[in-house]
Amino acid sequence: MEKRILLEKRGRPDDEITELILDNCRSTYIDGLTDSFTALETLSLINVGLVSLKNFPKLSNLRKLELSDNRISNSLNHLTGSPKLTHLNLSGNRIKDFEELQPLKDLENLEVLDLFNNQVTLIENYREKLFQLIPSLNYLDGFDKEYVEAPSDEEDMADDGNEQQQPSQFSINGIEIDLDELEQFEARIRQKRSRDAPETNPAAGMGGSSNSGQAGHSAVGDTNSGAPSSSGDCAKDDLDLLYEEIQHKRAQELVNEDERNRKQMASLVSVLLMFTSLLAFVNQICFRGEQLALQDSMEHCGDEVVEEDVEDESDEGSLGEDNDNVDVGGSGARVETMPRIADSGNGGHPSPPSDRARID
Repeated sequence: MEKRILLEKRGRPDDEITELILDNCRSTYIDGLTDSFTALETLSLINVGLVSLKNFPKLSNLRKLELSDNRISNSLNHLTGSPKLTHLNLSGNRIKDFEELQPLKDLENLEVLDLFNNQVTLIENYREKLFQLIPSLNYLDGFDKEYVEAPSDEEDMADDGNEQQQPSQFSINGIEIDLDELEQFEARIRQKRSRDAPETNPAAGMGGSSNSGQAGHSAVGDTNSGAPSSSGDCAKDDLDLLYEEIQHKRAQELVNEDERNRKQMASLVSVLLMFTSLLAFVNQICFRGEQLALQDSMEHCGDEVVEEDVEDESDEGSLGEDNDNVDVGGSGARVETMPRIADSGNGGHPSPPSDRARID
């Protein structure tokens, strides 16, 4: 614990430290924490492993003390040296008897006490007895006497923030109204009314007789009676102008939003067109390459077929010559096949070929 305290101090003197967080530093007793921390207001010793509060220092300005998830069962009398203590958390400890809580009655400023997950909470009428023991206590285990839940630290901070900073805008029927602009508009309305007032109210100090004075008073009364209606009309007109101005701003925002959406859609369409064109170009290049390769292969196949046909024709020609010239026996006779001239009765067409043997 002492090393952790030195680390948390960061070279600052003891009397300048207002908050000290020593959670999970693992120690069974208080060590290194002295009375020299005179400015300390918040001290946290959660899950340290403390079994006793012996050697707990006198901290005159301490207001919040966190001792949850330890093994403390007694020695709460050592806390009386911190008379300004308002928040004390002892949840998750080993406090069993109500007598162990008796020293807390000397803490006259204690407002919040948490004893959740201690065996003492199982005692009958535990809450009533504790509220009687500590008159200043407002919340016990997160609830007051009427079982109303205590506000959390986050809610307190939020409330403080709301008090410090008021919202500058509000919405009516989906129309955003800026309070600053509204104040400026009201100031213009007041200026306009102040300018119109001298024109509508004539001066009452017009000298003359009593009749003229009475007439003047009656005139002033008439103008005064008529003033509220004119101011009411002016106010009504000004409010109408304000509403129209707000509506115009809203319509302008909608137009701008539609324009942005159209531009985004146009850019998206252009990107899609570019992508489609690129894809078509790549497809055309690939298809042209495949077509050229197919054409080359077809031409190559055609050349091979032509060569085979030529070879077949040459083979057939040589075979025909061999068939036309046939040797007869071994005498060297050769038989030639000659076409036979048709008879006159055949119409001049050649007759079927006849064989004529010529012996050389």
